Amino acid sequence: MVKDTFSHVSQWVFDLDNTLYPPRARLFDQIEVKMTQFVMDALKVERSEADRLRNHYWKLYGTTLAGLMREHQVDPAPYLLDVHDISLDHLEVDADLAAHIRALPGRRIVYTNGTAPYAERVLAARGLSGLFDAVYGVEDAGFRPKPERAAFEEIFAKDGITPAKAAMFEDDPRNLAAPHEMGMRTVHVAEDPIEADHIHHHTDDLTSFLKILT
Repeated sequence: MVKDTFSHVSQWVFDLDNTLYPPRARLFDQIEVKMTQFVMDALKVERSEADRLRNHYWKLYGTTLAGLMREHQVDPAPYLLDVHDISLDHLEVDADLAAHIRALPGRRIVYTNGTAPYAERVLAARGLSGLFDAVYGVEDAGFRPKPERAAFEEIFAKDGITPAKAAMFEDDPRNLAAPHEMGMRTVHVAEDPIEADHIHHHTDDLTSFLKILT
């Protein structure tokens, strides 16, 4: 049974975007528009080139910000403040999800490539405030993004996470590779399943999956 494979887990790590809310909320659509505009303004390029660069940075470094920092020495603070200044009107409170997260035994944290303040806003809009022992953003990993293993190691060291006793829930399959290598139980949260050795479980409904575990 699935529940038995989590019997050793006492530490629960959740991604934020498209994991703790459904992709149909399309928050990242707003963020992508702002990221493209920031690249256009910062690098003085047209929209088509900004989109090309963003795709290049995402594939090579994991995030647009990482590419801007490494190739253009862009200050991360203004970027992060700007791109996360979005409307959360499409988010709905999810009491069922909140109940099942609350029922998980042990320590629960959020770790996102966004910022911690942005994550707190999203959690509040979803009715998930106060359920997590800590919330970490990319700034807490020295602006190194998932999927870099060093980013995970820094966050887990700060929080005291023991990978052999932990599980990771994440919508981007790339971001489950390092947790798997470190010994974590991995859950891919997305509409379409992906077969990969570093993915233990897949679900298109986080609430239903957590219900099995609790």
